[in-house]
Amino acid sequence: MKNKFLLSIALMVFTTPFFSQELNCQVTIVADAKLELTTVDQDIIAQLKQTITDMMNNTQWSKDKFKVEERINCVLQLQIKEKPSTGTYSGSLQVQSTRPVFNSSYNTTVINYLDENVAFSFSRNALLVYAPNQYRDNLTSILAFYAYYIIGMDYDSFSLKGGTPYFNEAQQIVSLAQSSGASGWKSNESSKRNRFWLVDNVLHQLFEPLRECNYQYHRKGVDKLYEDKVAGRKQMFDALAKLNTVTQARPNSINLINFVQAKRTEIKEISEDAEQKDKTDIVNLMKKIDPSNASKYEEILQ
Repeated sequence: MKNKFLLSIALMVFTTPFFSQELNCQVTIVADAKLELTTVDQDIIAQLKQTITDMMNNTQWSKDKFKVEERINCVLQLQIKEKPSTGTYSGSLQVQSTRPVFNSSYNTTVINYLDENVAFSFSRNALLVYAPNQYRDNLTSILAFYAYYIIGMDYDSFSLKGGTPYFNEAQQIVSLAQSSGASGWKSNESSKRNRFWLVDNVLHQLFEPLRECNYQYHRKGVDKLYEDKVAGRKQMFDALAKLNTVTQARPNSINLINFVQAKRTEIKEISEDAEQKDKTDIVNLMKKIDPSNASKYEEILQ
């Protein structure tokens, strides 16, 4: 009887799927060379890296269940440029995320964004714990914001507007953080390239074509490349054409720039063996959408 019981337990262990949190986040921290960091500072920064990693990867951000291999791969690179006082830091945060392409080992970039308004406090043995509907500190809010934004963009790439619940969570974080006085959270800051506008835009009706593009480009385009490259590429180009509407309404918007920056190299590579007419069409389209990088798209025709 005992042996049968042990066997049943073993079967449960080996047949029950293992579930994980949503993110597989790699964290790096780079301190500016001009900063004179003590051994204590370096130890605190090492702790900071582990604490950020633990928060991003061990927090359950949604009610969905993810298998380990289904986690969203993302990278956070925090560059510390200044240390105004003991335990306070400021700098920038590079946020990147990718998603796998069906039937291939290729991963396509979904987000490649640089946040230049990062300031926070952190002390030895401090914990970063996110609690919904609460503002605890600026670093926790920044990390939680990007966790939800990463998940939202990933979901949008698999289903039309599938990321809305997560963008709503990110917007709630913005609302709660505005009273803190920290930069990056308000609409009236000098630049419209901050966290407020990043999520406010994505939920605005004017940016629906961009969300439609995100879905069509990935699910009907990139995911079909290995099945039918010509058809998949056409879907990608048709999806990008939707951005014309956004370009006319909100040229140089943070979301538009973020999307094309993430896709610029990929578009060039996918276009290499296209028909000459298709190359010309995509170059003309991308020069309208991303005029500051027109010369880079011209390389497609060479």
